Amino acid sequence: MNLDWRRIEVMDEVMAEVLRRKTPAERIAIGFGLWRSAQKLLRGQLASLHPDWDAQRLAREVARRLSHGAV
Repeated sequence: MNLDWRRIEVMDEVMAEVLRRKTPAERIAIGFGLWRSAQKLLRGQLASLHPDWDAQRLAREVARRLSHGAV
């Protein structure tokens, strides 16, 4: 399957319809789930790259990266 870089962030119409049928609370829950997954994946990657970092250091770096350096 070839990806068209011009359409990489275009949502599929079927998925858009699924999301339209969700309640606002359901859509927020989906977003928070995605956020938690991103944190977990990033924390795991950083922990494997930096086994010497403690939990606090990992948490700071995850927050920094997910906030685009704003923290």
